Amino acid sequence: MMAPVMSPETQLSRMEDARRQTQRQLELIDRQITRRMTAILPKLARRQTGYHRGKAPDGSTLLERYRANLAGLTAERQPEAEALSRKLARQDAAIAALRDRLSSAGPHSSPEG
Repeated sequence: MMAPVMSPETQLSRMEDARRQTQRQLELIDRQITRRMTAILPKLARRQTGYHRGKAPDGSTLLERYRANLAGLTAERQPEAEALSRKLARQDAAIAALRDRLSSAGPHSSPEG
């Protein structure tokens, strides 16, 4: 059984939909990392020693812990994010190539030119 032949416009529309879905997946990873960091932040701040013997708390240690946690969470999702980024690049290239073919063919082109 053969699949029905799609018009180039339908094919382009489907390719653009697939690209948007891939972009949403990539954005979802970013949002998940952000949510996890937001949840961790109060714990990091609590570990921060308060005023101890008249010394102000050191903000740089909180920042270092924040960066270390962010790096860890990002590293966990890095392979998935990189795979989606590569897929997005392939989709962009395929969409651009199809658009080029459609624009060079033109709506009223004929074999005689």
